[in-house]
Amino acid sequence: MCGIVAYIGPKDATTFLLEGLQRLEYRGYDSAGIAVLGKGGALKVCKTKGRVADLAAAVPARFKGTTGIGHTRWATHGVPSDANAHPHTDNADRIAVVHNGIIENADELRARLTAEGAVFTSETDTEVLAHLISAHAAKDGELEDAVRAALKLVVGTYGIAVVDSAQPDRIVVARNGSPIVLGIGEKEMFAASDVAALVRYTRQVVHLEDGELATVRADGFRTFTEDARTVTRQPSTVDWEVGSYDTAGYEHYLLKEIHEQPAAVERTLSGRLDERFATAHLGGLNLDARELREIRRVKILGCGSAYYAGEMGAQLIEELARIPAHSEPASEFRYRNPVIEADTLYVAVSQSGETYDTLAAVQEIKRKGGRVLGVVNTVGSAIARECDGGIYLHAGPEISVASTKAFTSTVIAFALLALHFGRIHDLSPADGRRIVSGLKALPGHIREILGQEEQIAELAAKYADNAGMMFIGRVRGYPVAREGAQKLKEISYVHAEAYPASELKHGPLALISPELPTVALVPDDELLDKNLTTLGEIKARSGRVLAIGHRAPEAKLADHCIVVPKSEPELDPLLLNIPLQLLAYHAAVALGRDVDKPRNLAKSVTVE
Repeated sequence: MCGIVAYIGPKDATTFLLEGLQRLEYRGYDSAGIAVLGKGGALKVCKTKGRVADLAAAVPARFKGTTGIGHTRWATHGVPSDANAHPHTDNADRIAVVHNGIIENADELRARLTAEGAVFTSETDTEVLAHLISAHAAKDGELEDAVRAALKLVVGTYGIAVVDSAQPDRIVVARNGSPIVLGIGEKEMFAASDVAALVRYTRQVVHLEDGELATVRADGFRTFTEDARTVTRQPSTVDWEVGSYDTAGYEHYLLKEIHEQPAAVERTLSGRLDERFATAHLGGLNLDARELREIRRVKILGCGSAYYAGEMGAQLIEELARIPAHSEPASEFRYRNPVIEADTLYVAVSQSGETYDTLAAVQEIKRKGGRVLGVVNTVGSAIARECDGGIYLHAGPEISVASTKAFTSTVIAFALLALHFGRIHDLSPADGRRIVSGLKALPGHIREILGQEEQIAELAAKYADNAGMMFIGRVRGYPVAREGAQKLKEISYVHAEAYPASELKHGPLALISPELPTVALVPDDELLDKNLTTLGEIKARSGRVLAIGHRAPEAKLADHCIVVPKSEPELDPLLLNIPLQLLAYHAAVALGRDVDKPRNLAKSVTVE
């Protein structure tokens, strides 16, 4: 993995490829490269370790062609290097391939190809594809036939784009577990792993399904399966604007997206609140009231921040609907041979809708007859298509690797789901109206918290130099603590751990010292006194405390405090999380980190 672009048409492919790769930089990568077919079909390749800017500087002045493919790589096989960068070619420099995913039987195929005379120049699994396709192209003639034959030998996941210098009038793409999107232009065609690379050029896109291939020519495309059966795919329209992919004057995408949260929440709520009946409209669930009443438990699956949002969602569902609910890492779910229950509703959470671990969990549930809803941000994504129904977030494109506005919108979606469930079960109209009112007030509350950014930035600078931090919260506050620790780790590289506040005395209290500050979630709820007691235990051991709550604790209990507006108790966790986003962001800035592209991470994780 991580980003694929392709172009065929009358214009210079290099210009589109470089710009498309720049728009995919947010996905995370360690090298980049392009291949174009010049006059007479001559294959030209340029690739380098580093960023797209390094690649652009390395591209020769006369590097023109009307057909080309490009890639940004996030290492899975072999260290970041010029040799391991994509595209990869065969020994005759006829075939060039870019690839997202993992070829699980690459070692076996490499040994076989080496025995047949292929010479490998990289450590990657992807180079196997170039040699395989080359071998079949020599026999089968047509590029699509060679790609189909090669893929039949492959075990693993892939999104690929392939060019052949002997057939410069086409690009062949294929998908299995890693996204490929076609873009339809005027006498030109595009392909990419993400619509972000396409929106400046076209709004008409076609999503390939797993197991499908497409032959892309300047005047159109044909989609088919590995057994050569033709399939029909209708274009859909991308709603997101080109400007959504710009920083809009902010220093980083992450800061922009933090500040976009009030508007994102308004979009997630738009048209979904029913004040008359004190409930939520969620037509995309594809479940009527009778079916919803038959559900006995809810299981939420996600990875990283999506998992923590699921924990907050499970809490909301249990409190408002009184249905047992639990969140579990999707990456672990299918490996424990889960029992799939007919009366359990499974909910898959993914901003991109392409997270491979979550997609694989969905497919396992479906295989066993379970019902799955999706909570995703990307229309037409793989998880959205696999699920029986669901909720689109409408948060808008999220570019920074660390999720902020999509996280917040996901929690909002769960609040709507919990309200909908609750009113069908035993949540009173009065409590329903209370939650509706609380949801409507959230954008204003978030804006109020964002108004404290200068103060939070000063606090972040005070705490950024610590080797580690502890995050604690009780019940509703614990998932917030986990998400806060995650944010600090992933963008500032400061070690952080999250614990239930009640668990400190059962072991972690041994870590408390002046060198390990604690961020404590202290909402003004039924557990306030217990939380204040925990702060006293920390201060008694010379620990420093940054409290986040609805009022400042006594000075003897906290060194610093961030005060947030009070919402309904069930919705308070969402507001308590906003200062933690700003804290992590400004700590990372103070430490000079690459905020939008933290090391070792990718935005859309399309491999296990």
